[in-house]
Amino acid sequence: MKAIEITRQGTPVAPNLRFNPDHPRPKLSDGSVLVRTEASGLNQLDLWVGRGVPGYEINYPAISGSDGVGIVEEVGGGVSSNWIGRRVILNAGVQREQPLEPDTLPVSPMIQMIGEHVQGTLAEYFVAPATNILALGDEVDPLQAAAFGLAHLTAWRMLVTRAQLKSGSTVLVTGIGGGVAQALLGIANLFSCRTIVTSRSQEKLDRAVELGANELVLDEGNNFSRQVRALTGKRGVDVCADSIGEAVHLACVKSLARGGTFVTCGCTSGPRAHTDLARVFWNELTIIGSTMGTMAEFQQVLSHLHSGRLSAVVDSTFSPEDARDAFSRLESADQFGKIVIDWRS
Repeated sequence: MKAIEITRQGTPVAPNLRFNPDHPRPKLSDGSVLVRTEASGLNQLDLWVGRGVPGYEINYPAISGSDGVGIVEEVGGGVSSNWIGRRVILNAGVQREQPLEPDTLPVSPMIQMIGEHVQGTLAEYFVAPATNILALGDEVDPLQAAAFGLAHLTAWRMLVTRAQLKSGSTVLVTGIGGGVAQALLGIANLFSCRTIVTSRSQEKLDRAVELGANELVLDEGNNFSRQVRALTGKRGVDVCADSIGEAVHLACVKSLARGGTFVTCGCTSGPRAHTDLARVFWNELTIIGSTMGTMAEFQQVLSHLHSGRLSAVVDSTFSPEDARDAFSRLESADQFGKIVIDWRS
């Protein structure tokens, strides 16, 4: 089968890619489905797989990819044959329950990522547990769905499940050029929230207005919380949703209103954030981490894709043979929206 292989660890990632027209097909196991890929979306995780994930050894060549849409061609033991021929979308986070020790409280399940811990969707075929796919209607464009999946699931869990977003809240979203940030903006709009977005690019801020952003903050590398507080009459925001991390964390904390919530799903600029603990306890702030999402959450957010109330922004589409160009664009951070690989030709 055709596949995009990361041949070795290194930064930048793009030069280490290889298009292989004859990679072995993944093996189908009980409880799983074999999907002929129509579209794969790129994520920051693909870059981490290429750069190396701290604390986890990756065997190269590796096939990343955690966003995938395609047609089920085969099913493993215990899986209904009714799946065959259906278009599906993947939730790449496979939950593994941890054994409960006596006298301890339940903990969140461990997550094994398709595209990180096992072979991903950047190939002509991918394998996934049948419990991690959902059917897509024929009216949904595969390219749009591949751009929608992981980003919107992540954003839905961040705002709806973890931050318990309320209608009419004021929400700050950082780095509006990325797919997760745009998904956060869309969900905040769905809840009739007032939205403030940041970017280091005025062009991206201007485009965010078209997506429904109410207020814009140009991040010039200083403490943008002053601008946020000016926009909110010094009150601050109810929720700040961030995936940038180290570079903006303190500004995010200082942007929160009393009783506000900071929710994070990533740290593309680094994990070692400087914070303000006095502000955290005095203003009774809540700091929350969020990772991936459950299948129930996936169904919830996909219902809004099917209804047309939510959609993804597709920055650009590439053929598998042009994967280096796709990864180069992702690494440049110039994109506005999601980068998608089209496998249909």
